[in-house]
Amino acid sequence: MQYTEIMVRYGELSTKGHNKKTFIDRLGANVRKALHSFVQVKVHAQRDRLHVELNGADYDSVMERLKLVFGIQNFSPSIKVEKSFEATAQAATQMIKEQVDKPITFKVETRRSDHHFAMDTFEMNNKLGGYLLDKFPNKLKVDVHHPDLTLRVEIRLNGIFLSSETIKGAGGLPVGTAGKGMMMMSGGIDSPVAAYLGMKRGVSMEMVHFFSPPYTSPQALAKAKQLTERLAKYSGSIKFIQVPFAEIQETVKEKVPEGYLMTIQRRMMLRLAAALMIKRHGLAIFNGESLGQVASQTMESMLAINDVTSYPVLRPVLSFDKTEIIKIAQDIDTYELSILPYEDCCTVFTPPSPKTRPNVDRAREYEKRLDVEGLMQRALDGIEITEVHPGDDYLNQNEDVFAELL
Repeated sequence: MQYTEIMVRYGELSTKGHNKKTFIDRLGANVRKALHSFVQVKVHAQRDRLHVELNGADYDSVMERLKLVFGIQNFSPSIKVEKSFEATAQAATQMIKEQVDKPITFKVETRRSDHHFAMDTFEMNNKLGGYLLDKFPNKLKVDVHHPDLTLRVEIRLNGIFLSSETIKGAGGLPVGTAGKGMMMMSGGIDSPVAAYLGMKRGVSMEMVHFFSPPYTSPQALAKAKQLTERLAKYSGSIKFIQVPFAEIQETVKEKVPEGYLMTIQRRMMLRLAAALMIKRHGLAIFNGESLGQVASQTMESMLAINDVTSYPVLRPVLSFDKTEIIKIAQDIDTYELSILPYEDCCTVFTPPSPKTRPNVDRAREYEKRLDVEGLMQRALDGIEITEVHPGDDYLNQNEDVFAELL
């Protein structure tokens, strides 16, 4: 069957009331971005549906892209025919021939936006249903409540459109409708999952990655960028911000008691993320912390670290256990990449016995030994920003090193 368009249904967007147009416009822009390589495809975001005109593009490839776009509840490949019962019946017959190879139940469901068309929805349902029963007496049986197959007929001003498949979309809200967030991307399992969950609720993410050469390797940086590429499939592209952190870590290690090394390092990371958020017009900071998973993720540690900013710090995986996080990581294709062995800046300076219940006042006192403003400014002056797109390959730039790790 050579489909002519894909009809997209909005799902949660239908509840947005007066703001619905804003959400639909954003979804339309995101779909166009996701399908930019299909130059012949045209996207029309309308109030009740979004229509993707294929104009000869491979519908399987287009649908694979659509599955990753947040804000889509489901979609159906459709075929357009001229506005007559005969053309509709012929296309419906071809659909049944191609899709039905054993006895099933079915129903016809018609929507009519062109009220000048001679047949109303009830007449089309009855006449087309009866026609198909006569054509396929050994394959089809009517069940209007729980059919195996629903043949949808849409009678519009520009033609009649038929569809019989409904493919599940990514759900959620269109990326960008909830504002911008700065994701503290470590390169482990948790932070890509947290970024994915934030994006699913409409947040446009920028990744903030702290790296500490020569203590961290080029492949650790490449790995974090490749994880960002996996997530860019859901939004079209993502900005990756790499922040030099070696001087801060060396200074903290020299001047702060061992038990507070991790607390002070993370306070500095959060300060830098907040500074970048303000500079880049973000609304919140995101991270991959899961309550109680490691020493820095106790409530006492979170309190001591959060002390440096009044801006929101959001933790999408806070209540998830590791098994739940791993399951999502596998589903979004980040897990195998996340577990590649490497030393990131969070692990190379980890003390053997970090404080699990650090005191806020002590953390403040220890920071007085540091030139916090100077350290931050030099780190911010050294940032590099990369626009990461789906399909970008950072691993093969370090192919020999990664081969050794695998």
